[in-house]
Amino acid sequence: MKRTGWILLAALCLAALTACGGGGGTENAVADRETEISAQLTYVRSLEPEFAREFAVDYYRDGYALLTVGDGRRYLVVPEQKEIPEDLPEDVILLQRPIQNVYLVASAAMDMVCALDALPMVCFSGQKAENWCIPEAKAAMEEGTLSYAGKYNMPDYELLVSGHCGIAIENSMILHSPAVVEKLESFGIPVLVDRASYETHPLGRVEWILVYGLLFDREEEAAEVVKAQKAVVERVKQEDSAGSTVAFFYITANGSVNVRRSSDYVPRMIELAGGTYVFSGEDDGENRRSTVNMQQEEFYRRAREADYLIYNSTIGGAPQSLEELLDEMRPLEDFKAVKEGKVWCTTQDLYQQSLSAGGMIEDLHAMLAGETEALTYLYPLK
Repeated sequence: MKRTGWILLAALCLAALTACGGGGGTENAVADRETEISAQLTYVRSLEPEFAREFAVDYYRDGYALLTVGDGRRYLVVPEQKEIPEDLPEDVILLQRPIQNVYLVASAAMDMVCALDALPMVCFSGQKAENWCIPEAKAAMEEGTLSYAGKYNMPDYELLVSGHCGIAIENSMILHSPAVVEKLESFGIPVLVDRASYETHPLGRVEWILVYGLLFDREEEAAEVVKAQKAVVERVKQEDSAGSTVAFFYITANGSVNVRRSSDYVPRMIELAGGTYVFSGEDDGENRRSTVNMQQEEFYRRAREADYLIYNSTIGGAPQSLEELLDEMRPLEDFKAVKEGKVWCTTQDLYQQSLSAGGMIEDLHAMLAGETEALTYLYPLK
């Protein structure tokens, strides 16, 4: 199957110009996709996720499935021992089951892989053992069944080729290194960019497990995970809302304050938990970044009266006490939440827990309701 590398690179460059980091609009990036791709394939139905906007799946007779991703790339998943259609468009990338020897660079996807019991299909990691917060991944690396194959921008090509890598699953950082994609594909290794970070609804991120269910032939299991997460969110939404205001932030190395834009999934989780994000009026404009930096004076003005402060330790490091946080930004002493003892911090493993949406919303709701025993993803700073 011929792959048109220049088409892929053009798509990557276009995506790099319009996006950096997470976040994004709510438009459906794959709504206008083509489903009739081969005279040898009979279209049956489509999967259009309820919340995700960055992928869709079209199913064909005899188990074939076309995955379309928001960057415009298309992947035909071919059942084991089934024939490859001869008249496919040149841009369609072939993935024949079983998909094995996966190089997983998108570390947030590991939680989904483990939930689907598909870790044996992943042989190469973009993280070293000490950087994994997921016990199964760390154990696999220590046992030697999962090998470090380099960072996204410096993969060990020799190891991947000799190990018969079936696919490289990257995060959006690869958009800054299109030459790496070109080289991987020159070795016959297809590349899929996980765009879950572009989903603005927390359940949209969770629905990306449906992609991995498709790849690893675990579609029923993936659907059950999504169903369970949605049930948690629905249960929280039906409980009494606290209505308190919340500021979610971290302090950067240069002393400015990084906050989430109102279009990001974190403010949506706060809203679903019954709170109000204090930066909900932040003007997103056309910038698709999920965060924005502001000077301490502006943060002071807008967040001083917030009922709760939540420090994002997954990026800014994990303070172990309130005094440690105050050492980073002494004006926080004047904040209402500090005076009332309502300062919280996220656990550092949160970014690798891609299926944490329901649990995080539960924790946020419990925090707002004052039911603070045995939270999973939040801890108080005292």
